Amino acid sequence: MLLVHSGSRGLGQLILEQHVRAHGHHGLLENTDAANDYLQQHQQALDFAGLNRQLIAQRILQRLRTAGDCLLDIHHNLLAAATIEGVPGWLHRKGATPSDEGLVVIPGSRGDYSYIVQPLPAASSLYSLAHGAGRKWMRSECKDRLSARFSTEQLARTRFGSRVICRDRQLIYQEAPEAYKPIDSVVGALQQAGLVTLVARMQPVLTYKTSGGSDDLVTDFCRPGAG
Repeated sequence: MLLVHSGSRGLGQLILEQHVRAHGHHGLLENTDAANDYLQQHQQALDFAGLNRQLIAQRILQRLRTAGDCLLDIHHNLLAAATIEGVPGWLHRKGATPSDEGLVVIPGSRGDYSYIVQPLPAASSLYSLAHGAGRKWMRSECKDRLSARFSTEQLARTRFGSRVICRDRQLIYQEAPEAYKPIDSVVGALQQAGLVTLVARMQPVLTYKTSGGSDDLVTDFCRPGAG
């Protein structure tokens, strides 16, 4: 099982900045030209994010000399039309996975399990679930907290013995398992709330981390025909 986490990169931020310059932080009236234009750009960003994930998966599979089929493709930062308890409106999911579209993955850190779950849709949760374990620490504080305890070489292996490929010395600390909540506590809370049933538990074997810079391993790990 290959899991890919990527969004629209800078495109979503650009759309937001353009919107704020034009309209400030005020809402838009539904079915106006401005609202329809924003929703069109929003959909383009979602489509671009999906293509990003598809391309990353394709390049990784090529480097591993194998192939695969896409089983799930899920957004967790988006605006969607929704009807909650008979009230129509717009639902903004920020770091929240839809629970009304079938199976979803709730990933842990690179040093923890990830779960495939069957959501049990509920209006009380706005038909949404946690999209992952969630951070305990801000990215900016991770290296200061961990550099005295772990070298980058030590962080290149997890408690499972799985390997972490990451050339970015900041990122390897920012994404350290210690910076995240235990996934079992998050999934357990969702189970206790009656929001999910477990389908499968996955253990990491290889994790590839990049911030997308031109000097990263994208050029020598993901590029077709490299190596």
